[in-house]
Amino acid sequence: MPVNYATPTPDRIHAVAGVRLGVAEAGIRKANRRDLTLIELAAGSTVAGVFTQNRFCAAPVQVCRAHLATGDIRALVINTGIANAGTGEPGLAAANATCAAAARLMDLRAEQVLPFSTGVIMEPLPVDAIRAGLPIAQKALHADGWYDAAHAIMTTDTVAKVASRRIVIGGKSVTVTGISKGAGMIKPNMATMLGFVATDAAVSQPMLERLVKEAADASFNCVTVDGDTSTNDSFILIASGRGEARFDAVTAPGWNEFKAAVIEVARELAQAIVRDGEGATKFIEIAVAGSRTLEEAKAVGYAIAHSPLVKTAFFASDPNLGRILGAIGNAAQLHPALADLDVAKLRLWLGDVLVAENGGRAASYREEDGARVMKPAEIVVRIDLGRGSHAAKVWTCDFSYDYVKINADYRS
Repeated sequence: MPVNYATPTPDRIHAVAGVRLGVAEAGIRKANRRDLTLIELAAGSTVAGVFTQNRFCAAPVQVCRAHLATGDIRALVINTGIANAGTGEPGLAAANATCAAAARLMDLRAEQVLPFSTGVIMEPLPVDAIRAGLPIAQKALHADGWYDAAHAIMTTDTVAKVASRRIVIGGKSVTVTGISKGAGMIKPNMATMLGFVATDAAVSQPMLERLVKEAADASFNCVTVDGDTSTNDSFILIASGRGEARFDAVTAPGWNEFKAAVIEVARELAQAIVRDGEGATKFIEIAVAGSRTLEEAKAVGYAIAHSPLVKTAFFASDPNLGRILGAIGNAAQLHPALADLDVAKLRLWLGDVLVAENGGRAASYREEDGARVMKPAEIVVRIDLGRGSHAAKVWTCDFSYDYVKINADYRS
């Protein structure tokens, strides 16, 4: 079960004018499950995205990058079950065939369609099943389709992930709604995740491309479950332009408030992925301060969050300080600038308990206090490096017995 997260009820999910969603049971990998989603965008929508940095990126990622360069996207097709990664030229042909099928159905050009796939790697995508399912998904298109779509993009997720906000900026209503999926192979830049966020505001293409990167860096690029970057990761930001607000420059009135709302939705979706990490029992925030640069702070946060020894200690509620200090010390391998880290200046807290300072265990620390703050389902780890004024946060989860079970049985 996810850590302190539940899917919002449909009445708490706001429709986005200019965006309609429909789902179908296409039988892509398993029968009798929603596994195909079609998203229709109004004419004039702007779309921007960021994708996995894995060099073995999947065919749909390659096609998405090419189609986004055309600047006129009208539809998205998302399938689960088969990732269409590690499939070579046939995989590219399948991704392009998916776009062509949706384009014929919707009277579009293939270049106006973005394909997304998630699931098992190195298996062929059943394009015929997608072709057969698309008309069903099209008939199901409606503005309130976010709840169903959130369920249809799941793989090993145990819960659908949705976030939605409706705010007023300068007297104008703005809606921001998004869905995501992901539970394993989660690491920054990006992870085995798909994220789709839409707003009814009008946002110029240059501004949207800037915003999607900023939102990703503040959300999806701050989470990690197991340190494995996947092949299919995609985060898409859509501005339909069918609302009251318009933004074409950072100086536009209300831009900062709008950006904050988008980042808030993206962060909620990203944290939901960690809360639903495969087998997770605890949600952990690692807050690093006192670094010379933002990159230093993130390197320390990731070093702790990626350590299997630290993550299993969290699962056991064991305040094993040696594992945490060892992970911090290993951060220099991720960021050479930390090679001169002075551990005598470093301070470490578990929750509200100071556990380390002056290069070792804090004089005030008691084992029973450490055990107390390790028991809750949500834990905050704070580190002050004592070498600068920058800070960063990373969100992760523990490793339980179920993580191994889930991944051992993934293809069965």
